[in-house]
Amino acid sequence: MQKLLAFFVVLLFAVIGLGAGSAFYVYKQWGKISPLKEPVLVEIQRGYGAEQVGRALQKNGVIESAKSFKWWCSFHPDKVNFKMGWYNIPIGQNIEQLVALLSSGKTADTRITIPEGKASWEIAAILAQPLRLNSKKLDSLMHSPEFTQSLGIKAKDLEGYLFPSTYDFSYGTDEQSAIKVMVHQNLKLRDEMQDKNSPIWEQLGGWHEVLTMASVVEKEAAVPQELAHIASVFLNRLRIGMPLGADPTVRFIFRNMTGPIYRDQLESDNPYNTRKFAGLMPGPIANPGRAAIEATLFPMQTKDLYFVSKDDGSREHFFSQDFEQHKSYRIAAANNRRKAK
Repeated sequence: MQKLLAFFVVLLFAVIGLGAGSAFYVYKQWGKISPLKEPVLVEIQRGYGAEQVGRALQKNGVIESAKSFKWWCSFHPDKVNFKMGWYNIPIGQNIEQLVALLSSGKTADTRITIPEGKASWEIAAILAQPLRLNSKKLDSLMHSPEFTQSLGIKAKDLEGYLFPSTYDFSYGTDEQSAIKVMVHQNLKLRDEMQDKNSPIWEQLGGWHEVLTMASVVEKEAAVPQELAHIASVFLNRLRIGMPLGADPTVRFIFRNMTGPIYRDQLESDNPYNTRKFAGLMPGPIANPGRAAIEATLFPMQTKDLYFVSKDDGSREHFFSQDFEQHKSYRIAAANNRRKAK
């Protein structure tokens, strides 16, 4: 009997010892700094509780024990309010700091710059990789009449409405959300520009037509200081019924914004071919920036109808009012090209 009692006493102390040891281990884990050697991105999905968050952190090497994380959360429920999203976990964090970060909603961002003058399919390619999006789905949405109209745009697609700027996109942003951000910025600028009461707005017919003209100005201008001058040339041509004659509109038809233009392409019956047809195209050929839009609404006052690249390394153009002067400038440009060789 005494031996049995002694056994149970020993067993009790062993259990107490194990419990105390476990508690001490857990306590040490609570204050322990994360073993991370470099920052890592961790996704917290909708509905994750302490157990799932702990597993996600352990899987990514942020903590050693998911169970210790869960117990800390159980003892500090007032500090726990996990919010879904992608989080950039820095090094040197303990459990309390990790819980604070994951409850803050301050999700990780990816900064992406959309340059002026890019076509929609080029923007889709720029967004796809860093945001882990499907470029084909982006392109499809950008050219979906239903999606376009759901955003309040009265057009067949979103070409021209994807505002060029630098954006901080949250990780986990989907295709529709990324597009909506850019369209929102475009419409915000529309409201600002409309308040400036440019006569060109009414002359062209509305915001869609302003973007259409601005997209040609954007693609033809190589230096910012010529935007308003080039805008004046195209507006002058439009007023007298002269074709805009802009090569970028032909390139747009064939989704070839930089390569050579072939003779049969110049003969295309596509309504975007301004080398063949007078008037504005049905819509923008690219996504113009603020400067090109302002230049279109407030152009330089000239009588010029022609321009040609100087080809002297300046990226500037010769401007002229008549074709004879234009021909002489074309000769000057050819001489510049020969000198450059």
